[in-house]
Amino acid sequence: MEALVLGLTIFVLAVFVGFEIITKVPPTLHTPLMSGSNAISGITLAGALISAGAADRDLATWLGVSAVTFATINVVGGFLVTHRMLSMFKKR
Repeated sequence: MEALVLGLTIFVLAVFVGFEIITKVPPTLHTPLMSGSNAISGITLAGALISAGAADRDLATWLGVSAVTFATINVVGGFLVTHRMLSMFKKR
């Protein structure tokens, strides 16, 4: 039970700190930060693939499959948004 409370506490603190950091970023830095978050999502995707490929079919495997799905959506969406933002700076 203590591990669950500790994990939830860390999660809530991470959400709060992440929200505070992202809201303070000026618009000119969003494209580089988006590229960095794509790299982090790629690492998440690699970990999710390892979890989803477990030999036994338990809860961790199914959570890994859902993590692969969501991380893939996040990576693809992040690259599309980054591409669109970078195209705004091209000269016509």
